Amino acid sequence: MAAIRKRGNRWQAQIRKSHYPTITRTFQTKTEAKEWAKNTESDMERQRFIDSTLAESTLLSELLERYEHEIAPSKRSEATIKSRIKILKEELGHYTIIHLKSSTLASYREKRTRAMSKNAARKDLQFIRALLNLADKEWGITLPHGNPVDYIRLPAENHGRDRRVSEGELNAIFKNISPNVEPIVKIAVETGMRRSEITNLEWEHINLNKRTAHIPVTKTDTPRTIPLSSRAVNILRSLPRQINGKVFWVRPKTVTAAFKRACDRAEIEGLRFHDLRHEAVSRLFEKGLNPMEVSAISGHKTLQMLKRYTHLKAEDLAKKLG
Repeated sequence: MAAIRKRGNRWQAQIRKSHYPTITRTFQTKTEAKEWAKNTESDMERQRFIDSTLAESTLLSELLERYEHEIAPSKRSEATIKSRIKILKEELGHYTIIHLKSSTLASYREKRTRAMSKNAARKDLQFIRALLNLADKEWGITLPHGNPVDYIRLPAENHGRDRRVSEGELNAIFKNISPNVEPIVKIAVETGMRRSEITNLEWEHINLNKRTAHIPVTKTDTPRTIPLSSRAVNILRSLPRQINGKVFWVRPKTVTAAFKRACDRAEIEGLRFHDLRHEAVSRLFEKGLNPMEVSAISGHKTLQMLKRYTHLKAEDLAKKLG
């Protein structure tokens, strides 16, 4: 039987029941306290009770801070995660977990989309969903009404850019780019590696005789070994080489800045360094490789990510049909 007591101007209901934690709630009226106690005890009897104590007392900001200190440091994208956490704490951190409603998140989705982009809003909501699932499964904070992100629509994922780069544009870039960055651009087009993967390449992971390069640290946290074209091998052979150490002693941001300057000087519009990866993958398909083979080289996590390139295959089939 619940104990109902008056505490100042409010009423406190406390339930002590074997196999359950002691639960205490405070209400404005005695009637509200009795009603809550009756419903809660009924749920316990029917084994439908879900303890929402921590969800009611824990702020989203507390979960964000715990993730920032315990989980983020082990992630390669730590800086990006911390930036996202800062924004979420400012916008939603004051909500307790139980009061973080789907309607609240839907409003945040619209606000974030207007201020930034659909992609930014989608990634924020995906992060919140993963955070709440972690709290529920590993941190002992039960979500009595489920994960609120599961009940709202996420902005559609952006279609990848389809910017191709011509040989003429590449030649113009080579004429205007720093000599130490030029081979990086060439390797990007030949291999489809990401900027960070190229700048982190080490000689000990390259076998020029077998024509392979091993990438131990990737964006998807899945190491991979990629084949090197004869052109890529020749580019690497032309570089000054140490027994160990990095292949390119250039920082990722320096590569981006140098590439942008070269494009500006060559009067090339709408081209970014990451577009070289798209160009490389497109060329792999044009050479006749299938999606499984391409993903093994490019490191795309799912074949779904390569669907944007299927039009290349369709064009090839059309040519074969005559």
